[in-house]
Amino acid sequence: MKDAHRPIDLKCINTIRTLSMDAVQAANSGHPGTAMALAPVVYTLWNQLLRFDPTDPIWPNRDRFVLSIGHASMLLYSLLHLCGVKSVNAQYERLGQPSVTLDDIKHFRQLESKCPGHPEYRWTSGIETTTGPLGQGVATSVGMAMAERWMAGYFNRPDFEMINYDTYALCGDGCMMEGVSSEAASLAGHLKLSNLCWIYDNNKITIEGHTAWAFSEDVATRFIAYGWNVTRVGDANDLDMLARAFATFKKETDRPTLIIVDSHIAFGAPNKQDTHAAHGEPLGEEEIRLTKRNYGWPEEETFLVPPDVPQHFQEGIGKRGKDMREAWMTLFDEYKKRYADLADHLYTMQHRGLPKAWDANLPTFPADAKGMAGREVSGKVLNVLAQNVPWLLGGAADLAPSTKTRLTFEGAGEFTAQEPIGRNIHFGVREHAMGAILNGLSLSKVRPYGSGFFIFSDYARPTIRLSALMEIPVVHIFTHDSIGVGEDGPTHQPIEQLSSLRAIPGLMILRPADANEVVEAWKIIMQLRHEPAVLILTRQALPTLDRTKYASALGVAKGAYVLADAPNGQPEVLLLATGSEVSLCVEAHEQLSRDGIKSRVVSMPSWELFEQQSVDYRESVIPPHVTARVSVELASTFGWAQYVGTTGQSIGMNTFGASAPLKELAKKFGFSADKVVVAAKAQLKQV
Repeated sequence: MKDAHRPIDLKCINTIRTLSMDAVQAANSGHPGTAMALAPVVYTLWNQLLRFDPTDPIWPNRDRFVLSIGHASMLLYSLLHLCGVKSVNAQYERLGQPSVTLDDIKHFRQLESKCPGHPEYRWTSGIETTTGPLGQGVATSVGMAMAERWMAGYFNRPDFEMINYDTYALCGDGCMMEGVSSEAASLAGHLKLSNLCWIYDNNKITIEGHTAWAFSEDVATRFIAYGWNVTRVGDANDLDMLARAFATFKKETDRPTLIIVDSHIAFGAPNKQDTHAAHGEPLGEEEIRLTKRNYGWPEEETFLVPPDVPQHFQEGIGKRGKDMREAWMTLFDEYKKRYADLADHLYTMQHRGLPKAWDANLPTFPADAKGMAGREVSGKVLNVLAQNVPWLLGGAADLAPSTKTRLTFEGAGEFTAQEPIGRNIHFGVREHAMGAILNGLSLSKVRPYGSGFFIFSDYARPTIRLSALMEIPVVHIFTHDSIGVGEDGPTHQPIEQLSSLRAIPGLMILRPADANEVVEAWKIIMQLRHEPAVLILTRQALPTLDRTKYASALGVAKGAYVLADAPNGQPEVLLLATGSEVSLCVEAHEQLSRDGIKSRVVSMPSWELFEQQSVDYRESVIPPHVTARVSVELASTFGWAQYVGTTGQSIGMNTFGASAPLKELAKKFGFSADKVVVAAKAQLKQV
């Protein structure tokens, strides 16, 4: 190997390579080529540079490493094993057990192994984010770098530099092709995130073959145009040039850095290139034997870890990380004495807690027939919460004036390259990157929110899904939630978005019915620690219900509750709704009552919360014996059958909307109290 000056360097690199090929072969599944080609890169970064303590992989000031090319997961698993990274549980307790054992590697891609096919956050300690969908990792890394900038501005004081970590992301041609990386890189350059380093594996191979078939742009020039510092390493095996490139990044103070590393996927004979092995097939026993011979490795040995390799990592990253962490903890002890409140905030934030009195001064709203738009109420609540929770920050994909997510209190400020302490983040028209950046911010333990029109949740869906998969409490705020958008027409009127988001496991969705339900929804959201939330709000005003006449909005905490009931709690027909349609059901309820028909209105702001309640509670709200049921929602009716049954009626959208004023649309598509009354009576006749 060129410039591998010490035998131990080459031995460590080849250990990573052979573990990767052996694991993929044993699984008969995986991608060995990239892991083998980039072993020198990750070895240099981890053992010589990365600020990371293997005994405490959640130390707040650690450097972040993101494997955006998640299919090369054996690179990361090999490092976690060789560095001796220890496990941490969901309560942030260090367990002292290895994060990745050799047995885990032997069971790569098998059930319950800590080495799944792609890296998964919360499943294996030492993994900073779930990757796999290409481009997501690098985009998420921008959020991590932004979090460092904000935390440094908030927590650091003279002689107390508590936060100054760097973020590294390893990416490939696929990441560069995916649009989310372009969105994120553009914003990173604009914000001058000099604490961010992407390492681009320029191997010119994708699944279909050579990149020349689909990708010929000048990546270096593109990133220079984004405002990045770009440097190149002509051979991934050149350890001196790799070290020099990383040193160049460390010296840069005004731009993020892209290191372009030219690599060649080779097996057996040095010039053999194999696309399949790079992207999804094991090498085969004979090719592995020849490759090990080429490395000077024992040909018949599998999963070999020479004892001096872990020892060498302990002398490198192990000692360096331990010393850095211990120095930081000593400094933190002094910091607690000098800046007790800030130290408490740092600890609380890192444990996903909330400060005392986080919910103080939240507004309540009196009954008002005219009411307020959900987005207006949310903006008021958000501004109170953000003053109570200093690490609550976020923004919109260029729509803050419409989504009412701008923080307007004194000192809120703007997050800019010059002043990254601001609480208002301007993501630009970049919904996809915004979602990934929110994930990166949340993984760094600040509490982020992002917003847009509900229809554009489609652009953010991949990142929303990942926030649910990672179980991180990102807040997604979507306004303009229905055909109530009116004249903007069907391109801006969400129909299927609500039901499609409900299909994502682990995602908490709340669509409040009036101002007080919005307040209660925010209370629920702020207390979530391991679930992302989607808050869906109206553009149009909603009547604020009279809570002296109808049930308290505290029922939101159970997902669904009896808002208005029949005398003695014995309804003949159930009216079920979410959001703006609840008030229609209340009107219908009053009309049915005048007609001598006993009805119950059930407000169902969150199906997910409702399904978490006991069977007894759920049946007390939706009694099984009352089969006359009507649901009302300005969205696709898909999914309502689980609540109205096979004989109930769902008033909803079965087509796209149209461009017209809201009143005309409501009439055209049948959203009125009169229509609800007709449906309820039809249900009773049917029963």
